[in-house]
Amino acid sequence: MLLSLNNIEVIYDRVALAIKGVSIEVEQGAMVALLGANGAGKSTLLKAISGLLKAERGEVTRGEVCFQGRSIDTLSPHARVERGIVHVLEGRRVFEHLTPEENLVAASAVRGSRADMQRNRERVYSYFPRLHERRSAQAGYLSGGEQQMLAIGRALMTQPTLLMLDEPSLGLSPLLVAEIFEIVRRINREQGVSVLLVEQNAVAALEVVSHGYLIEGGRIVMHDSAEAMKQNPDIQEFYLGGREGRDFNAIKHYRRRKRWLS
Repeated sequence: MLLSLNNIEVIYDRVALAIKGVSIEVEQGAMVALLGANGAGKSTLLKAISGLLKAERGEVTRGEVCFQGRSIDTLSPHARVERGIVHVLEGRRVFEHLTPEENLVAASAVRGSRADMQRNRERVYSYFPRLHERRSAQAGYLSGGEQQMLAIGRALMTQPTLLMLDEPSLGLSPLLVAEIFEIVRRINREQGVSVLLVEQNAVAALEVVSHGYLIEGGRIVMHDSAEAMKQNPDIQEFYLGGREGRDFNAIKHYRRRKRWLS
């Protein structure tokens, strides 16, 4: 198993329990989605894996994060990148004052030689030809889609084994989302990079992954194949646009959870 989270709990400010006994697995070469509404705990879970919780006064207080069969709980974020874990944060977070070319070169300093940098850069440009066309522009002036491509490309410069994407569809048109997700699928297929995809856009996510987890209130309430999740009536009603005017908040959470877990 490439990545496994075993009964993880996350607390912020030593008080607020954000993640409650979560266990998930990502196999080598797999594409897995973590679905859920805003505030469900998806981003917190990715930060527990990448080691970025401490910067937000959060910590893993129970359970274990294992990568390639070894616990990484005591490793710094930089050491986790060196192990092959890369986290593309929500909102792109590119270096806006640098060009796309300079963004890619800056990311390459984390791992590898100069030859690795040149090879990885050309590979990024092969996946994202638009970045090559705009390589000398200031990154802050790129479109939202181009900035998302740059954020993913920058992550690829670290030669990851696990690519974690946090809401890559946010603010993008359906056409751009489909294009970017298809490129991510190509990267997975051609490079063997495993992908953990955090998304509110369940429709787009379930088209590209093989398995998914649904998180609500900091707990995993469903885990199944992508096809099974697409056919699940609760997923269809609340995440695939089939709620037919019903108020999500009016439905008792425990009822749905009982159905999902039965």
